[in-house]
Amino acid sequence: MEFEYKDGKLVIKKELLNLDQFVLSFVKLLEAANIKYVIVSGYVGIFFGRSRNTEDIDILIERCGKETFTNFWNLTINKFGCMNATNVDSAYKNYLSENSALRFHEKDKFIPNAELKFIKNEIDKFTLDHRLEILFNSNRLFFSPFEIQVAYKLYMGSEKDIEDARFVYKLFYDKINKRLLNELLVMLKVPKNMLFYLE
Repeated sequence: MEFEYKDGKLVIKKELLNLDQFVLSFVKLLEAANIKYVIVSGYVGIFFGRSRNTEDIDILIERCGKETFTNFWNLTINKFGCMNATNVDSAYKNYLSENSALRFHEKDKFIPNAELKFIKNEIDKFTLDHRLEILFNSNRLFFSPFEIQVAYKLYMGSEKDIEDARFVYKLFYDKINKRLLNELLVMLKVPKNMLFYLE
């Protein structure tokens, strides 16, 4: 995969997969509603070529008011359904406001789906504030910083998560701020010996 940093953004050339099209169609609705978002977890590696499947796309959004979220909800209902809330009041009050995820899917199929959550702690806020803009094929997406991606995946610790961390670490080794990565590992209380798995 060809990529370059340009003006603090990552510019790449990429053939779009069906999963990429799904993600783009969903996040464009967030942008239309003026809701700041960042994509985290497994899809980040998949986007850059990691060969594995995923059923959900994890997306953190800024904490917004009911009116702003209602605007987003109204934009989605023509194309997307919500798996766990039947109306906007329930979605906002019983899920997002309680730090629970909402799952959105295309109306004709349940997989893949977008898992939407409010940011809830300092790590989430850092991730959103320092999101990385990815430009490709006249499109854009915002991903978690690579340092967060690697640290959090090591924190999760499953075989799949460690492979995700290793993939991103090796692909963007020269771009990753090692000092920041170490600070995040300490913050998440990840044992230093976990770095062995990145080799």
